[in-house]
Amino acid sequence: MERHCTQILNSLPTAHRSDAYSWKGISRRSGVSDCQTRRTHRTRCSNSAEGNGASVPPRTRIFEDATKLVGNTPLVYLNKVASPSLAKIVAKVEGMEPCRSVKDRIALSMITRAEKEGTIKPGKTILVEPTSGNTGVGLAYVAAARGYKLILTMPSTMSAERRVLLKAFGAQIVLTDGSKGMRGSIQKAEQIIKSTEDAHMLQQFENPANVQVHYETTGPEIWAGAGGKIDFLIAGVGTGGTITGCGKYLKEQNPDVQLIAVEPAECAVLSGEKPGFHQIEGIGAGFIPKVLDVDLLDEVMKVSTKEAVEMARRLALEEGLLSGISSGAAVQAAIRIGMRPENKGKTIVAILPSFGERYLSTVLFNKLWRKDADFEEKMPPTWRQTSGFEQQESKEPKL
Repeated sequence: MERHCTQILNSLPTAHRSDAYSWKGISRRSGVSDCQTRRTHRTRCSNSAEGNGASVPPRTRIFEDATKLVGNTPLVYLNKVASPSLAKIVAKVEGMEPCRSVKDRIALSMITRAEKEGTIKPGKTILVEPTSGNTGVGLAYVAAARGYKLILTMPSTMSAERRVLLKAFGAQIVLTDGSKGMRGSIQKAEQIIKSTEDAHMLQQFENPANVQVHYETTGPEIWAGAGGKIDFLIAGVGTGGTITGCGKYLKEQNPDVQLIAVEPAECAVLSGEKPGFHQIEGIGAGFIPKVLDVDLLDEVMKVSTKEAVEMARRLALEEGLLSGISSGAAVQAAIRIGMRPENKGKTIVAILPSFGERYLSTVLFNKLWRKDADFEEKMPPTWRQTSGFEQQESKEPKL
C-alpha cells in the first residue's frame, strides 16, 4: 500500500509532491500512527492526482460475505437530551450493525467458535436458541449466510417486527408464555434440544464467546474511538456479555473506568429484588446470567419502563437517533451519572444496543400507529388511494 502511494507521489508534479511529503512529515511528528499517516496520506495523494487529471484507481474493498460486515460501529456525542449532564455523553450506536443490533456480534462469535470446535456443521446441525429477539435476528442472519436451520424460542411479548424478521431469514419461531419471561423460553428450548436429533443450543447466557467478542471488538473500538478518554461505560444487562467483555478490556487499559449496569426497575434482580414484568425488551431477563461478571460492576442503576420509553422517543426527536427502548434506559442512566457534581467534564459512553424501527409495534411507538389508523378511517373516500386491486384488498391492521 505504501509502495502504491509512493508511485502516485512520483507521478505528481514536483510542487504537489513536495507538499505531500512535507505534510506526511508533520503528521508523523504530531504523533499520528504510521498506519493512519499512510491512509490519510493516500487520500490526499489521490485527491492531488485527480486534480491534475491523473488516473488513480479507487480503493477496492469487497467483503467475502455478509458476516464480515459486523462491528466497527460509530461513536457520537449526545447534545440536546444530555443538556442536564455536567459530563460529556457519547453513544455507541450498535443500531448500525448489519441486522441493527449489538447481538449481531455475539451471534457471529458463538457460531464461529462452535464451528472451530467442531460441535456444529452447516447443513447438518439444527441450531436452537432461546432469545428475546435481537439475538435471534442476529443468529438467523448468520445461520442463513452459513447454511444452518434455526429454531428460536421467545416470549410472546416480543415485537411483531422481530417475528417477521426472523421468518424472513428462514428461522422457525416457537412462542412461550410472556409472563414467564426468558425462563419460559429457555425451558422450551431445552425441551426441543432433547427431542430433536443433531440439535445444538448455543446458550447465549452461558457461552464464553458472548463475552469474548466484546472483549476483542466492542471494547477496543470504544477505547480507540474515544482516544482513551473514557471515565464511565453504561450498558443494559440482558445476557451481561456486553458490559462484561467491554468492561474487562477497558479496565485493563484504565482501572479507573467505572462500569454502570442498567436494569429495569420493575425487574431489578441485580439489585437484590424479585423479578417482575417490564417492557424494556432485551434487558432484565429475571435472573443473573452466568456470563455476567458482577464483580466487575461499580454500580447498578434501575430505570423504569416509562423513563426508558420517554428517553428513547427523545433520542429520535431531538438527536435523530432512532433507537430501541433499552437504548433509552442506558441514556437515562448516563444522564443521572453525568448530573453528579463530581463527574463534571468527564466522558460517559452509553451503549445503544439496537435500532428503533424494530419497535414500531411496541409501547415505544404503537401510539403513532394507532393515530395513523384512526386518521385513515376518518378520511373521506375521495382522499383514499385506489390504484390497483391488491391495494384495495389489503388493509393495514391496527396495532
